[in-house]
Amino acid sequence: MALFHCFSVSSSTSLFLLIHIALLSTLSLAADPTVSYDFKLSYITVSPLGVPQKVIAVNGQFPGPLVNATTNNNVVINVRNDLDENLLMTWPGIQMRRNSWQDGVLGTNCPIPPNWDWTYSFQLKDQIGSFFYYPSLNLQRASGGFGPFVINNRAIIQIPFAQPDGDFVLLIGDWYTRNHSALRADLDSGKDLGMPDGVLINGKGPYRYNTTLVPDGLPYETIKVDPGKTYRFRVHNVGTSTSLNFRIQGHNLLLVETEGHYTVQQNFSSFDIHVGQSCSFLVTMDQNATSDYYIVASARFVNESLWQKVTGVGILQYSNSKGSATGPLPEAPSDIYNQWSAMNQPKAIRQNTTASGARPNPQGSFHYGSINVTDTYILRSLPPSTIDGKLRATLNGISFVNPDTPMRLADLNQVKGSYKLDFPSEPLNRPLRRDTSVINATYKGFIEVILQNNDTKMQSFHMNGYSFFVVGMDWGIWSENSRGSYNKWDSISRCTIEDYFSSRDFLHSFLGYLLSAYSSAVYPGGWTAVLASLDNVGIWNLRVENLDRWYLGQETYMKITNPEENGETEMAPPDNVLFCGALASKQKDLGHKDSAGSILQGNPNLFFTVLMAVCAAVLVFS
Repeated sequence: MALFHCFSVSSSTSLFLLIHIALLSTLSLAADPTVSYDFKLSYITVSPLGVPQKVIAVNGQFPGPLVNATTNNNVVINVRNDLDENLLMTWPGIQMRRNSWQDGVLGTNCPIPPNWDWTYSFQLKDQIGSFFYYPSLNLQRASGGFGPFVINNRAIIQIPFAQPDGDFVLLIGDWYTRNHSALRADLDSGKDLGMPDGVLINGKGPYRYNTTLVPDGLPYETIKVDPGKTYRFRVHNVGTSTSLNFRIQGHNLLLVETEGHYTVQQNFSSFDIHVGQSCSFLVTMDQNATSDYYIVASARFVNESLWQKVTGVGILQYSNSKGSATGPLPEAPSDIYNQWSAMNQPKAIRQNTTASGARPNPQGSFHYGSINVTDTYILRSLPPSTIDGKLRATLNGISFVNPDTPMRLADLNQVKGSYKLDFPSEPLNRPLRRDTSVINATYKGFIEVILQNNDTKMQSFHMNGYSFFVVGMDWGIWSENSRGSYNKWDSISRCTIEDYFSSRDFLHSFLGYLLSAYSSAVYPGGWTAVLASLDNVGIWNLRVENLDRWYLGQETYMKITNPEENGETEMAPPDNVLFCGALASKQKDLGHKDSAGSILQGNPNLFFTVLMAVCAAVLVFS
């Protein structure tokens, strides 16, 4: 009766205010602060390259808004799906401890149907740095839905450089004027995506540096700065499949961070940023202001004479600038036919072992070079091939098929046959096949993963739930003798790494592009070796970040459970867990909620606290 009586308040406005007061007081009393966001994903029409097209916006913005949080914050993001198809949001690089339920990929989460809401809730642990979020299904990122995600140091933790005078985010990426559904149809019909139509910087087309290549009237990004000041530029390659070279005319790029780890500080005149990667640079405004300066992101590891239009151009404008930027763009690296030179830059990236990250003590190298490797997996990628009449991409000869019932959900509900724990540790001499094959990883093991790229293009690989040490890369075929070249002291730790192809592969790729088809021939390529400590229980996605290859099946998962606790180390599924596949009958309708409901959804303890606070307040005021 008392609970019923407390909702008999005549004024809905008073009740609304009381709920928000209770929410604020409850959140402020939590051990760690909570940051909350409401995301509405919908279509809008824009013309970044002069052609009107439908893109995916977040809260009406393209690109989406910044998620700004701090180490140890609890993050609550209510996602409203106003698209015409299923949706999942993923947060690559965000290391959700024991919580793959919030990961936002099909192997672990049921999708959010159209016109439904779903709330992601996770805690940021010992982590800082620059990341971005995006929709993970069906090439949707090729139409937008992405935005920056910054995790700041706590106030008591110093950053390893002077506080910048400002902070800029640049989302760069190749872009097609065909939307994701058209690109998906191309891949489904066995076609290659072909050359992109351009490169966007923060959702905008290029400045008209060339009247032949760039039409008049395109919006372009302008970064306004003051002379003598130093700014942090967080640059993310959010594109579909193209590696980009980033540079600012006349200015040095001081690399200071890659995906959550501070680096040994080095100056570069330009820097390669591959699909899915994020980097932070300090840039000092030490040039004169006779004119503006070009900001350039151009296609890398392609035939530049054919790919000239695949170039994004923005403007760096001093507050005392005397005029517009003119003349040719600053030159890109000219080492495309010199494979050894091309690899020098990533090999030069080192971890700053004296800098603190999320914790007050210097993190150092964790002595990873002296830890015994427990498992080695050699993952070989090949050019797409036809399997069962469809174009597919593979790792170790397996093209991954997403399960109807997400794997961990299937485990907890005794759904058999959702997946197999039989992913091979090395390529096998057998026919290519489609399968839901997963790595049976060892909890608290120390895994060595060799990414052997025998595809015809540069690839980026990503491991959800983890950072890994990038200890080695070279051309040719990896062998056990290759371990002698590993960096066992200060290799950079990151969550996305490029995997190179050889110059012969470049020639093959170029010829394949001219013929509009990939050959099935396999050429010697490059390899990259990473090491990871498997201390984060859950089921975690391991994939190529190039959207075309990912869509075609170039991924798998690692299942990591604590055998001593039968999975209890892992967080339980959230109260708002979605059901699908064999468990679809358990799902209740989750239509759109109001803003208060969206924050409370999936948080029963918070709801009960708010309910009690509201009732108490009503009794007092009555």
